[in-house]
Amino acid sequence: MKQQTLNTNGFEKYRKKTRKEIFLEQMNQILPWAELCSVIEPFYPKPSKSGGRPTIGIERMLRIHFLQHWFELSDPAAEEALYDIQTMRAFVGIDLNQEAVPDETTICKFRHLMESHNLGEELFRLVNVFLTENGLTLNRGTIVDATIIESARSTKNQGKQRDPEMSSTQKGNQWYFGLKTHIGVDSQTKLIHSVKVTTAKVHDSQVLDSLLHGNEQRIYGDSAYTGQKQRIHSIAPNAKDFTHKRAHRNRPLTNKDNQTNRYKSSIRPRVEHLFSILK
Repeated sequence: MKQQTLNTNGFEKYRKKTRKEIFLEQMNQILPWAELCSVIEPFYPKPSKSGGRPTIGIERMLRIHFLQHWFELSDPAAEEALYDIQTMRAFVGIDLNQEAVPDETTICKFRHLMESHNLGEELFRLVNVFLTENGLTLNRGTIVDATIIESARSTKNQGKQRDPEMSSTQKGNQWYFGLKTHIGVDSQTKLIHSVKVTTAKVHDSQVLDSLLHGNEQRIYGDSAYTGQKQRIHSIAPNAKDFTHKRAHRNRPLTNKDNQTNRYKSSIRPRVEHLFSILK
């Protein structure tokens, strides 16, 4: 067996870029990092004048925060991944010869900072504006859908009450307790351009107005959005209603309706893997 040697010059003859590496390179070039950091800067801790532990840069922490969302990493898992995966370290800008990875406590504090000031919503808006301005969203069609994010029924606050922002709802023969996340997704690029969070009992169609940007040519959705043609046209005048057709008593679907539904069903599953990430 041929002896393996350490690669000291960084060159690997048979190396191939992974999808993760290509994705991170694209995000590094596409996202407006300076603009995103300027949103966080007013709330970020300032360096101490009396010395002590230096503050880690906003952009570095934001990049770690994005990695957590893209790859479903908890705070400890994010720290572990940065030590383990060179591609992620390169994206964040960490050289282990010069510095350590921010620990899980630091990562956790940054996440709580983002949550406490609701900064995620503004960053989401800025990213979508930037992508649209640079022609990276096609705006030809939107897929609307919703999913229930379950929570433990037994969880109560100090007043012995359940979270008022959560509720129970029945789906099929099963009851659920929690939130409902509604999203609008570009049918071509699969980019999420709108998000709305409600209690679980809110019907999918009630937040349709918040999920459309108005420039759509087609609107896709399951049978929960059937019968919303007038609302769709009031928001997106040029859009065609491609929501799922539903049979009614004494009025079954025709063969043509079934064929049309099958075509629509081939488009709508593009949101399913996005829901898996959310959950």
